Amino acid sequence: MRIILYTGKGGVGKTSVAAATALRAAKLGYKTLIISTDPAHSLADSLDQPLGSEPTPIIPNLWGQEVDIYHEIETHWGTLQTYMASVLSRRGIEDLVAEELTALPGMEEMASLLRLNQYYAEDQFDTIIVDCAPTGETLRLLSFPDVARWYLQRVFPIERQVANIIRPIVRPLIDTFPDDAVFEAIKDLLGQLDRTHKILTQPTVSSVRLVLNPERMVIKEAQRTFTYLNLYGYHVDAVISNRYLPASVTDHYFDSWKESQERYNLLVEECFAPLPVLRIPLFEQEVVGQEMLQRMADALFGNDDPTRFYFQGRPHTVEKAKDGYVLSLPLPLADKAALDLTRLGDELIVRLGNVKRNIILPHALATLEVKEARLEGPLLRVHFASKERPAYERDRKRR
Repeated sequence: MRIILYTGKGGVGKTSVAAATALRAAKLGYKTLIISTDPAHSLADSLDQPLGSEPTPIIPNLWGQEVDIYHEIETHWGTLQTYMASVLSRRGIEDLVAEELTALPGMEEMASLLRLNQYYAEDQFDTIIVDCAPTGETLRLLSFPDVARWYLQRVFPIERQVANIIRPIVRPLIDTFPDDAVFEAIKDLLGQLDRTHKILTQPTVSSVRLVLNPERMVIKEAQRTFTYLNLYGYHVDAVISNRYLPASVTDHYFDSWKESQERYNLLVEECFAPLPVLRIPLFEQEVVGQEMLQRMADALFGNDDPTRFYFQGRPHTVEKAKDGYVLSLPLPLADKAALDLTRLGDELIVRLGNVKRNIILPHALATLEVKEARLEGPLLRVHFASKERPAYERDRKRR
């Protein structure tokens, strides 16, 4: 199975790009599912066809799905829903309202992850295209499995052991105290999330594609997202630059727009190298329906197979260190004398001769200082650590 996730800042056109990719994959003969994880679903609007909470046929080899959290809870999380609803109703909340409140924030994204795990295990499809929510929600979605694993290993065993000890005492007083079935349901849920993480970080199966527009704010957010994805262990294989003004637009009104887009297209090439940057022109009408999506697919992929990996490996990695983080950047055969490193706020600029690379740092690194940078074989390793306190401050803290 091949899994491709599309994400980007809200409004850049990622839903259209995801739908165009799915349409092309299906026409090439792959059994393809496109699934939306965005709570504000727009996939059905893009395809100009109603979609359901289960895979809905669109054309031969293509199915679409918009995840419905209440359907997912009722179908897959019955034990947890019953327990949560009973707790809420005991607090005086009406049964109908209690059922609505069982859909906690973040559960829709979690449900989408569990569906991916299910489809991978059942091997129903050749290709799954995921239309993700805007970048903030997507990063939260992709961080779920790490949080779940930590909770399952560190906190869950203690909670369950304590519950087993005190349950006989408190059960006569609190009839909604969780029983073993609830803990088993939680354990199963967290285990599924962990398995999903292994699927999505498997470099021979899954990759993420970043969709952006040639605009400064959008590019900076995409850079930051790219570094976060490396931090979480996800593989990015392409960047999609959408809605550039084609040369056929000759009206002078757009001259400044075309100049800025040319400048930002160069910036995108610098920022994301060696990732390939695929470009889509701004069409003369909105991209809605299969005919326009087919035009977008032709512009984006040409005669290429959209399910192939456009890049394998990682342009840079971020690893946790004892006192901070280490960012590693492959620079094979680099000359140390021609290498220069500059830090400007949350931006790290690496120059090698006349070539430069801009890396927007995630918050975890942006709050730290560069402690050391050195070439180790083919890698430039930049060590980020907390700012060293002056000696008098350390002495005062010890006193």
